[in-house]
Amino acid sequence: MSHKSTVSAQLVPTGAILNTEETAGRLRTMHEQLFRAYGPQHWWPAESEEEVIVGAYLTQNTAWKAVERSLQNLRAAGVLSLQGVASLSTEALQELIRPSGFVTRKSVALKAFVEFWEKQHQRSLHRMAAVPTDRLREDLLALPGVGPETADAILLYALGHTVPVADEYLRRIAERHRLLPAPVKKNRKSYEALVALMKAAFSDEKNARQQLNEFHALVVAVGKAHCGRTARCEQCPLAGDLPERRL
Repeated sequence: MSHKSTVSAQLVPTGAILNTEETAGRLRTMHEQLFRAYGPQHWWPAESEEEVIVGAYLTQNTAWKAVERSLQNLRAAGVLSLQGVASLSTEALQELIRPSGFVTRKSVALKAFVEFWEKQHQRSLHRMAAVPTDRLREDLLALPGVGPETADAILLYALGHTVPVADEYLRRIAERHRLLPAPVKKNRKSYEALVALMKAAFSDEKNARQQLNEFHALVVAVGKAHCGRTARCEQCPLAGDLPERRL
């Protein structure tokens, strides 16, 4: 079974050698270690695909606890759906999602997605999900307020496409565990390089979508516990993979 993939050359300094297949194997081992430590995560926590999409927008640059308060506001008002968002004025939407912060940007972005759902897909997520992955990803990235992580979260968790999601926790893990040559900057090139590694690790698996789903959720779990802005490596399930411990 081949797990080879291409990683953006711009991330690899002159003279550096990146063994993609070996690194993909390390990612699969990390998945196993994290699953043993934390068990199934049942992520994304939502009652519907539409709630996933709203949450994916609200969680940008925001802790999930704050997002939960916004979702509770929308649910209590009976508008936690795409149709519900469409029915609100921009000002009313901003007030309901205020706990998530950045309300001007996020309200505009949510309204733009709803318009895309209405005009391009006749208010049908089923029709949207039927669009080929690469084309749909580009369509999502063309919307206001949608970067690669948000687009991929919507594709994977709401629309059922087999795509990796690389978040800030995975970027930190990649840098600290040298999955990519350091520094792993917070930019589009780094994001796509991490996506390429996850595809190399999981795309050939029969249950690739579930593997990618679970791996992202487990990365969030270990990131919250151990891999914040300051690394807390003691008792981390991945501590044995750190470069100084693998020598």
